Amino acid sequence: MTSVVDIEKKINSELTTKINSSEINHGQLYLNIDEEDLLKVILFLKTNKNTQFRQLIDITAVDYPENEKRFKLVYLLLSHEFNQRALIYCYTKENEIVSSITSIFPSANWMEREVFDMYGIKFKDHPDLRRILTDYGFEGYPLRKDFPLTGHYEVRYSEDNKKVIYEPVKLEQNYRNFDYESPWEGTKYIKKSIKKND
Repeated sequence: MTSVVDIEKKINSELTTKINSSEINHGQLYLNIDEEDLLKVILFLKTNKNTQFRQLIDITAVDYPENEKRFKLVYLLLSHEFNQRALIYCYTKENEIVSSITSIFPSANWMEREVFDMYGIKFKDHPDLRRILTDYGFEGYPLRKDFPLTGHYEVRYSEDNKKVIYEPVKLEQNYRNFDYESPWEGTKYIKKSIKKND
């Protein structure tokens, strides 16, 4: 069986100019690359006989709003042959368009749509880039750290109208009246009903 150290050495020897840094942490390989090298690195990791990362597990992102390259894109790959995982990440600016890897991993279609919907990161050459988790008229990107928490509309299904409706967010305060008496002494409404029955 090929170890993660052997895989790291092979990748660094073959992709010397395309790997900014590599490290092994918690038994997994972490590769930092530039966004423009994404397709070449992913294709190499999938097709090379010494790596064989043939399954895409997930694509996600992390938002760093204070950085010039705001988003960190993270790709998690699995090699069944060697029982190893590789985590590939690159940084991208807010309005930069990233290459889609759907031509290499067709399953990336839904994952890239989720990243687009939650963070607003666009993917070049994606076959169907549209929202997947939020509604059609939704404004903003919920997982950005600058997304407002109040002042928007909530979306819900109305049984009366038999359709999805939008209405202003209402923060109900019905449960703000707490009864702090000891449960051994009984609550006020029980005491009142007992007195009425007597």
